Amino acid sequence: MTASRLLSAKSLCIIAAISLYFATVASISVGPMNIGFFDSIKSLLPNLFFSSTKADLPPHITMVVQQVRLPRTLLAIAVGGILAISGAVMQGLFRNPLADPGIIGVSSGAALGAAIAIVLFGELATHYPTLLLFGTVPVFACLGGTVITFVVYRLGTGANGTSVTMMLLAGVAIAALAGAALGLLNYFADDQALRDLSLWTMGSLAGANPRGLWLAFITLAILFIVYYRDADKLNAMLLGEAEARHMGINVQSLKRRLIILAAAGVGVTVALAGMIGFIGLIVPHLARMLIGPNFRSLLPVTLLMGGLLLLVADMLARTVVAPLDMPVGIVTALLGAPFFIWLLIKQKGRL
Repeated sequence: MTASRLLSAKSLCIIAAISLYFATVASISVGPMNIGFFDSIKSLLPNLFFSSTKADLPPHITMVVQQVRLPRTLLAIAVGGILAISGAVMQGLFRNPLADPGIIGVSSGAALGAAIAIVLFGELATHYPTLLLFGTVPVFACLGGTVITFVVYRLGTGANGTSVTMMLLAGVAIAALAGAALGLLNYFADDQALRDLSLWTMGSLAGANPRGLWLAFITLAILFIVYYRDADKLNAMLLGEAEARHMGINVQSLKRRLIILAAAGVGVTVALAGMIGFIGLIVPHLARMLIGPNFRSLLPVTLLMGGLLLLVADMLARTVVAPLDMPVGIVTALLGAPFFIWLLIKQKGRL
């Protein structure tokens, strides 16, 4: 990679980080109750710098910012980052710009696992709500995503290695099967579980809380560290599996490890925020158009852009039909579906 491209990547990281900062403050400011830009900053200062600034603000503003909007904003950044870098890795691993965790069935498997937990353990969660968030739902979501990933991986792997086309086709079939199972669960669910499932399948960040944030950011950190460590191997995979093997890379081991990590990451996002699509498809493609395919620069840019895009989408979800709170998954679908159609048209000669 040339020095100018490296400078461009660093510049884009700085621009994305600054944009993410201002979007964070804007996200804290906007909503059914408008809070001034500087009041939003001051409400954060007591925890960071000066305890005296808290007295300058009404208690209800401090409470809304620190207990409602700030956790939701941080969750949007973490979930967007996880989905974006996982999408970038999947696209590089399969050398296909249309590949993302949702398209190969990972999201569907995680969704089915979490839905099973909601329906089966919903009554128990009425008395122990923390158990639903940190016990059954994340575990079942990760298990569902991992099991579906292994099924798709096995269906797509033959004597000649892993076929991207077979994995994508298997993912479509598995997603349809998981959708049918979700419909069956909706049919048998009671009223409370049905409401939870309906809101959750459309994607929402409204349930953000400090413990969920710890889980999200720890997952994001682990994924980024492992993905970045394998950046050179992913760059070699862009040349083809045969070339990567000649360079001494264990291709099957690399695929297995990264696919499992992507499944676990998507399982965590599904457990915390429900079904949020297209982030893992749009962001890596846009970042690649701006700075090229080198994963050492692509991953940090993708992480920042993923958090930024989901944060902006969540602000739209909170303001378009205020005071109602639209599920953020609807907004990302409205933004992502036209982009996916454009990408299909652009790629149809090569598919």
